[in-house]
Amino acid sequence: MPVASPIDRLIQRYELQPHPEGGFYRETYRSGMTVLVGDARMQRSASTAIYYLLPAGAHSAWHRIVSDEIWHFHAGDPLHIHVLEQAGELRTHRLGNPLVTSDADFQVTVSAGRWFAAEVVQGGAFTFVGCTVAPGFEFSEFELADAAELTRTHPAHGAIIHRLSNKAARQEPGGA
Repeated sequence: MPVASPIDRLIQRYELQPHPEGGFYRETYRSGMTVLVGDARMQRSASTAIYYLLPAGAHSAWHRIVSDEIWHFHAGDPLHIHVLEQAGELRTHRLGNPLVTSDADFQVTVSAGRWFAAEVVQGGAFTFVGCTVAPGFEFSEFELADAAELTRTHPAHGAIIHRLSNKAARQEPGGA
């Protein structure tokens, strides 16, 4: 019997499911405490957390949410998190183990409302991370980018926007 890959083992062990932006996830925490947001008109969980697995060749497509999101490195290879900042510049963070990769950080925060995408660094096999969102994540507030529209508003970054769009190919589990 063949030995399951690390990707397959993580998907099975943590019961991960395909995520609409690419990769695999499972919600692990939803606070029972609530907060009022949006001029106190909407009640949301104070915080949520997920596991997120991204195999090489797949990517987290450009998207944005209405809350801050903190990414936490757990295992695998470094991850590039590309963020279109408020002034339009592209900032790439390297999430990973700084004891192994000197320019990596264990944690990266993406500010609310920013368009962002993620990919395993070139030559890597997979990245396994956690994401914490506060106030808590709701799919109703999740927006996948339209690559043509995002390129129109950020023309200097058109190549990376199209490469990491939601229409680009994604790898199925089973690699590495």
